[in-house]
Amino acid sequence: MTASVLVTGAAGRIGGYLRSGLPPLGWRLRCLDLVGPSEPEPEPEPERDGLSWVVGDILDPEALAQAMAGVEAVVHLAGIPTEAPFADLLPANLDGTYQVFEAARRAGVQRVIYASSNHAVGFHESGSLLTASARARPDSLYGVTKAFGEALGSFYADRHGMDVAAVRIGSCFDRPPGERGLGTWLSPDDSVRLVDALLRAPSFGFALLYGISANTRAWWDLEPARALGYRPEDDAEVFAEQILAENAPLTHDDPDRRFVGGRMAVTSAPHPGAREGRT
Repeated sequence: MTASVLVTGAAGRIGGYLRSGLPPLGWRLRCLDLVGPSEPEPEPEPERDGLSWVVGDILDPEALAQAMAGVEAVVHLAGIPTEAPFADLLPANLDGTYQVFEAARRAGVQRVIYASSNHAVGFHESGSLLTASARARPDSLYGVTKAFGEALGSFYADRHGMDVAAVRIGSCFDRPPGERGLGTWLSPDDSVRLVDALLRAPSFGFALLYGISANTRAWWDLEPARALGYRPEDDAEVFAEQILAENAPLTHDDPDRRFVGGRMAVTSAPHPGAREGRT
């Protein structure tokens, strides 16, 4: 094992991909979540197979301090992964993200990988390759919280000398969720490759990048991620024939084609499957 890495929100879908994929690459994971991976309220598990668990809340300073002790990097996934009332987003996505960064600083952790979202730029119209330099244009209050996290990460990089990668994740599922997903998909295996690359990269200060696979129909520029060592191997195109046969073609005015963030730009309803993974 080369280093210990804290994963917040480890019981979720993306957390599950990382729990399966990172230990075989040499990372020892400490997993923090309100619950364990399968039990409603499990006892904390002893370390095994490169995994250990801390059952707790990112808003609990004691749980965070326990989870941060001795780790060398943090992958911050915890939070509400879709649109919700601001009263719900405030503690989970705003205060919680601040608490994670601040606990990392106090513990001397030098690297944080922050799970942002394409919804931080979701009001940009699609049709051309969106670069990481595009200004924040949140399509929802959820997107606003992700833009906040990006700004917070930039602050901690500049003020405290940390390495912070803010990853605007696309649609991270076992397969692309519909026609839009042919451009926005991040495969489970590529999510592991991306995080592994960001954990291994030489010091980079603050980095803003997109998290998708090597999709033939990609909507977003992957060069900033490639510059940090990311080598995606999957392409949503292998699902194209099946997905296009299952779904009516999107019209030009359909929000899922028009906007980078899809339908989130015109409705407060979550994307299908949003509670099972970041979209």
